[in-house]
Amino acid sequence: MTDSRDRPVAVVIGGGNGIGEAVCRLMHERGWRVAVADIDADAAQRVAGDLETAAFAFDVADEAAVGDAAERIEGEVGPVAALVVAAAVFQDIVPTEDLPIAEWERILRIDLTGTLIANKAFGRRMVARRRGSIVNIASIAALGSMPAEAYGTSKAGVVHLTKNLAGEWGRAGVRVNAVSPGSTLVPRVEERLKSGRYAADPGDFTALGRMVRPMEVAEVVEFLASDRSSAMTGNNLVVDAGWHIAATWAQFGGVRDF
Repeated sequence: MTDSRDRPVAVVIGGGNGIGEAVCRLMHERGWRVAVADIDADAAQRVAGDLETAAFAFDVADEAAVGDAAERIEGEVGPVAALVVAAAVFQDIVPTEDLPIAEWERILRIDLTGTLIANKAFGRRMVARRRGSIVNIASIAALGSMPAEAYGTSKAGVVHLTKNLAGEWGRAGVRVNAVSPGSTLVPRVEERLKSGRYAADPGDFTALGRMVRPMEVAEVVEFLASDRSSAMTGNNLVVDAGWHIAATWAQFGGVRDF
């Protein structure tokens, strides 16, 4: 049996629920030692307890707290081979003229600046070791127009940041990639579906005719984190069940049904 200390360490920020939780569970299954990090200490501990691993609670937008956590994780769990940044908040869908600037700044602070803070805190250690893989969770909102100005702008920034860091750290052996999920069946989205807050089922607008499952995103994230993608950096892989493909068919009556 392989000693757990021989397993590579992965940190998943936002690992207490949703896509981040799915990533934690899959990476654990694939042989990673996963440090589960989340602003919600109870959620992080729940997932970590299931995986018999360590939980860490901090706010990704707090630079000092993230720096302290990076030092603790490296000291208590081990050198971090992979970082996944899945922490994010969504916004209420309101007309742009009604979006408070404070809400705009809050979302960009968590979703974009928080991603930069986490990448810096763990990336500098990877650069020093000349090895590491970072996967930032973006969104299809980064790639097109939708009524989520703050969220979409923050995620577009995550894609751009990912490409910049891939160029900056590549010669140090550190790869940086992004994953852009489409509408994914995480608890928050399932609640919105049940409450009727969506005008229609998002799955109706995809080529596959369904929404994305969290574990489908986790599969792509784990691939990018692992050495199986050793020649890939600066990419943004879209996992959207064909949402972008189907959208262009709408003017012709939609994609073909069977």
